[in-house]
Amino acid sequence: MTSPDKIWTAGLIVIGDEILSGRTHDKNIAQVASWLQVQGIRLTEVRVVPDVESRIVAAVNDLRAAYDYLFTTGGIGPTHDDITVDAVAAALGVPVVIHPEARALLERYYATRGGLNEGRLRMARVPEGSELIPNRMSGAPGIRRGNMFLMAGVPHITAGMLDALTGQLEGGAPLLSETIGGWIPESEVADLLRQTEAAHDSCQIGSYPFFRDGRVGANFVVRSVSADDLKACCDSLSEGLTAAGHVVTAGGI
Repeated sequence: MTSPDKIWTAGLIVIGDEILSGRTHDKNIAQVASWLQVQGIRLTEVRVVPDVESRIVAAVNDLRAAYDYLFTTGGIGPTHDDITVDAVAAALGVPVVIHPEARALLERYYATRGGLNEGRLRMARVPEGSELIPNRMSGAPGIRRGNMFLMAGVPHITAGMLDALTGQLEGGAPLLSETIGGWIPESEVADLLRQTEAAHDSCQIGSYPFFRDGRVGANFVVRSVSADDLKACCDSLSEGLTAAGHVVTAGGI
């Protein structure tokens, strides 16, 4: 479902002490952002919070009020520090309940894996009123409650949950992008970038400098939901850079 005239937005909360300590390197931000872009939804803010209920509650309440959708990753497993469900339920003011379908899924999954113990049953807990997000990778489902989506922290499981949600969320036109690169110090073209973006109000220009082979350069990423507007902005930027004496490379370097 698409509503091209509206810009749909999402927030993401990455939950876990292991992310903040550096023991685990987060891979979910990039894959959630990329998936949302294809759905026509812009990931607008990301917060990384510890396994502390009050901090999760505060982030949930802030971001669900600010954006059309809210995603969380992490904290829905079987151990005592997996408290995302409790925190989201507290933020919503609803109790935590055992979802009967989730329990049945887990019973089937663990039938040949030692059975459903207390820890495994924790993965059937949901904020009251929730639906399930299918998880083909392991027995434990993700959780959907309205426009909130609680997903696993393990990246390949998160990817499967996102795949199950593909096409189910209302969004706008997908954000398109083109890259123009050059051995160009961005400080020399800052005014040109600002002027070009101002002249093409449906486009955004991001500047990403790099240092390579003893030289400085930058890639300029132009984004728009309109292919025609995107081309016009890219053409204008390329012409401006060339007129200033810079060699540009389509696709970036």
